[in-house]
Amino acid sequence: MLKGLIFDMDGVLTRTDRYHLAAWEQLAKSIGIELPANANEYLKGRSRLDSLNYILEQAPAVHYTATQKDELCARKNTLYQKLTADMTPADILPGIYTLLTAAKAQGLRLGVASASQNAPRLLAKLELLDSFDAITDPATLSASKPDPAIYNQTAKLLGLSSGEVMSFEDAASGIESIKAAHQFAVGIGSAEELVGADVIVPNTAALDLIMLTVQFDANISDSVN
Repeated sequence: MLKGLIFDMDGVLTRTDRYHLAAWEQLAKSIGIELPANANEYLKGRSRLDSLNYILEQAPAVHYTATQKDELCARKNTLYQKLTADMTPADILPGIYTLLTAAKAQGLRLGVASASQNAPRLLAKLELLDSFDAITDPATLSASKPDPAIYNQTAKLLGLSSGEVMSFEDAASGIESIKAAHQFAVGIGSAEELVGADVIVPNTAALDLIMLTVQFDANISDSVN
């Protein structure tokens, strides 16, 4: 039985990947690195350190210490916070507020499993912070997406089992994380990119709780049979 929904944030609740990319591009240029044109496809859903390591791989001859990497991550986060300073509820993606309202009306528990340590701050700007029963702090985890740790932990914080939650992602690494946690995965985007998702919708406006619940129940029935 469906008892909870777990959401990634960037690209699901709101679209901030462009701000992440802009901040990483500014940081990369400051240290003499030009990002590949398809960099955003890798960076989506990744932790701050994983993203930085990917960027530094573009200049393999230059080596950075762990302390220097921490400083670069902090610089990127400062840039990102400046870029997102003016976000408001108008930045909530289409269909999300309706979905959250319907879920609350049904008594479903709601959680956030975002790789971004800025999630609580941004949710407050969107006026959604009080909508969620649990927000996992990625800094407390030993591994980032596509590892299942963040989805396992969020379900645990909600007091639910893997078979009682439905989780939402727009990145391939996120779908991999959800499935590794043995949860029902809803992909938002293209079928080519979100391989392994149980349901795929083209955008957040297409999210419908009744339809998704039917799909969830059918999936549970199939697994039992």
